[in-house]
Amino acid sequence: MMLELQNIALLGIGMPGLQELIVIAVIVLILFGSRLPSVMRNLGRGVTEFKKGVQGEEDEDDLDADPPEKDQA
Repeated sequence: MMLELQNIALLGIGMPGLQELIVIAVIVLILFGSRLPSVMRNLGRGVTEFKKGVQGEEDEDDLDADPPEKDQA
């Protein structure tokens, strides 16, 4: 096991540095740049729907905990 880790270290395989991350980011922007705005828009809509769903569940829990009392006049 230790020998395998030493071989990987000798090959230079490890965490990418800042320069490698920048190169990867540029390649991703070139490949997906035209679709990026629509992806971000859909991601924002998904987050908004998730927040609405979470708030809706909290509202339903509040309603179940304190049922409204009816006036019997």
